[in-house]
This record gives sequence, C-alpha cells and structure tokens, in this order.
Amino acid sequence: MGDAFRALIDRVRPEAEPVEYARLVTLARQRGPEARDQLASVLVEAERPLWAREIAAFALGSAGDSRAFETLVFMLNYRDPTRCASAAQALEKLRDPRTAKAAAALATNELRTAYALYPVRLLTALRAPESVPTLINVLQRLLIGPLHYWPIAEACVLGLGALGDKRAVPVLDAAAEHHRLSPSAKAALARIPAPSSAGRHT
Repeated sequence: MGDAFRALIDRVRPEAEPVEYARLVTLARQRGPEARDQLASVLVEAERPLWAREIAAFALGSAGDSRAFETLVFMLNYRDPTRCASAAQALEKLRDPRTAKAAAALATNELRTAYALYPVRLLTALRAPESVPTLINVLQRLLIGPLHYWPIAEACVLGLGALGDKRAVPVLDAAAEHHRLSPSAKAALARIPAPSSAGRHT
C-alpha cells in the first residue's frame, strides 16, 4: 500500500502484540473482501487497542471501504499528530461524501483548535464545497487574537492560496498584515485571479 502504510506499521510495531500485528498487516496487504471483513471487525470489537484500529482503518480507507470512516475521523482529531496525518491520508483516498463535512466540523471546533492542522490540510486536498468557507472561518477567528496557533493559520493561508477562490481575498489581505503570515499570505493572494473588470489592489 505504499510508503504511508509502511511508515504506519513501523511506527506502531513497538506498541503492538506481535502475533496480532502480523495477522493484521497480512490482512491489510491482501485487500480482498474476506480480508476487509476481518479488518472491519477490528473496528467494532470491544477493547481493541488503538494501534490495531489504526492499521485496520488505514487499510480499509485506502481500499475505499466506508466502514473505516468513523474511526478515521476520530483519529483525524487525535492528540498525536502522526495519527492525524495517517488518518488524513486514508480519508483522502476513501473519498467518502461525509468527509468534508466532518473535517469542517473538526476544524471549526474552538475547543480543539490545537488539533485542527490536519482537518485544514484535508479540506484543502478535498477541494469540497465546504473547503473555502471553513478555511476562511478558521483563519478569521485566529487573526482576531494572538496567533498562538500560527501553524494552523498558515495552513489556512496556504490552503486558500491553493484553492484560488476570490472569496478568500479579504481574509488573506488581513493575514498579510501579520509579519509571521505575510509572506505566505502575499504568495496566496498572487495565486488568486484578479477580477476581470478591474485589477485588485496589491
């Protein structure tokens, strides 16, 4: 399943029970219907350790199996950024229609702002209808106060530049006034086409 899966299984190996670890990795690599059913059972069985759920959810998500959706969304907002990153990768491959709405809810949860980086990046990758409004919302909120979460603000700036939507111009102009965000914000503004009737100010 590629470098991302190899990185995941290398990361969880130290905490895993060896026999079950080997079984789950084998199932993940088989990718057939029976293997996916066994992996899906890991997600609903009580008292399964997190490492086992992560292997199963990543494998299922990468195979486009929507049974992984809820577990991957949970891990997308987890306190460990490496688990957030792998969940975001699997969710992007899964392409479940619920993903953008779930990522938007996580990104805009003010009580979980510290964990919003990967939901923001996922929204950028998905290019969903929710993506631009959510990134604007999050960036506006972060710009109001001290930029304690400036990496998340910068991820919003970069995402809005990549998405190239004119609705982002006002908040990117505001971000350009903050010295830590100014280079990224100006680069993002340069990626947004100017209105055809009159050039936007620089």
